[in-house]
Formats: sequence, C-alpha cells, structure tokens
Amino acid sequence: MAGGCRLAWLFDVDGTLLLTGGAARESFSCAVRDRLGVEDDLEDIPFAGRTEPHILADILRKHGRALGPAEEAAYWDSVFTHMRRLLVPGRGRLMPGIPALLDKIAAQDGWALGLLTGNMTQMAGIKLGHFGLAGRFAFGGFGEMAEDRDALARALVTRVGREHGVPPARCIVVGDTEHDVACARAAGARVVAVATGFTPRATLEALRPDLMLDDLADIEAVVAYGRGVAAGD
Repeated sequence: MAGGCRLAWLFDVDGTLLLTGGAARESFSCAVRDRLGVEDDLEDIPFAGRTEPHILADILRKHGRALGPAEEAAYWDSVFTHMRRLLVPGRGRLMPGIPALLDKIAAQDGWALGLLTGNMTQMAGIKLGHFGLAGRFAFGGFGEMAEDRDALARALVTRVGREHGVPPARCIVVGDTEHDVACARAAGARVVAVATGFTPRATLEALRPDLMLDDLADIEAVVAYGRGVAAGD
C-alpha cells in the first residue's frame, strides 16, 4: 500500500459500521460487577463517540475508585470475556450499505481502508469478527492509543502520512457522532457524517461535515465524494 496509496478511509465502528444491540454497555457493566463489586447498568454514562478508556475513567470517577495497572488490565480482560459471551448470533446488526461499501472502496486503486475508533483493539476485533468484517482494514487507531478522541485522530492521521504518504486532506473520517466530526477537524482530515447512530441528523448537519448522509446505503455517492477528494477537489 505504501507509495501507491492516494486516499485513506478511516471508519468509526459503533453506529457507523454496526450496532451491538447494547452488548458493549452490558459487557462494561458486567466487568464493573466483577472487578469493582458494584451493580451498575451504566445508563448514565455516555458511550457514543468516546474512547473506551475515557468511558472507564468516567465509571471510576462515578464510583470514587482508582485502578492500578494490573487491576485495569484485569478489568479489560473481563470486558472482553463478557463481550464474547454476550455478542451472540442474531444480536446487533450491520448498518445499511455495509459491507458492500467496504467492497467498493477496497476495489478502488490506491484507496486504503482503516479504522478510527474509540474501541480498544480487542473490543473492535470481537465486533468485527462477529459481523464478518475481520481482516477488512489495513490499519487503525484504537482507544488504548489515546484517551482523547482528537489526539487519537491526530496520531492516526500523522501515521498514515508517514507510513503511506497520504496527507491529512486525503484522509476521510466516516462517523456518526459529533466526536467523529470534531476529531476529523482536529486532525485536518475530511469527514463524512452519517445519521445511523444516536446523534440526530440536525446536530451533525450543524457541524457542517464535508458530506452528510442519512446512511451509507448510497454507495455511489460515497465513492463519488472519495474520487473528488482523491482528485484534489
């Protein structure tokens, strides 16, 4: 891919590629019970668009707790174990246009598929594997790499430039929350916003993404936008 890459697509996971039917929040809640000894459904903790380490920090703050490195590692192991158990066949779904859009992008010469997600690497792998998307993405930025979503986006876009020769203006973040739009702007990247998650379309539109869509089912519109970016438009 290095040297021949002209465009990098950086996809968010939850609400953009797929939904887990609440399994992620439930897995966090089970880990809170296992590792903190507290029953909490975490319904008052925002998840959408945020990194998982940031979510854990909010949980610990709520309960007045702190975890050392070994305890935190055990917490994440519990989350992943519960996620594998909870994400059973039939739970959750792929979003409209997926995986056909990924097929179309992968078929374009010089276009690369990556992830930009607040999920930890293992959590993203569990979700992608469950929905048959494992192995689709050449690289990624994940939650353990930076708690702050903007910092994560900047680090990934910098890495894409260094390793694949793609400048920020030819990196396209695809996401469903205001955090996706903000982190793309922070990194100097383009952004496609989709109203497939829990953020209202009006909220996303007000942020003036480069392309606003109800969902990713209009594959030709997405690809046409990418071609324009690749051509320097």
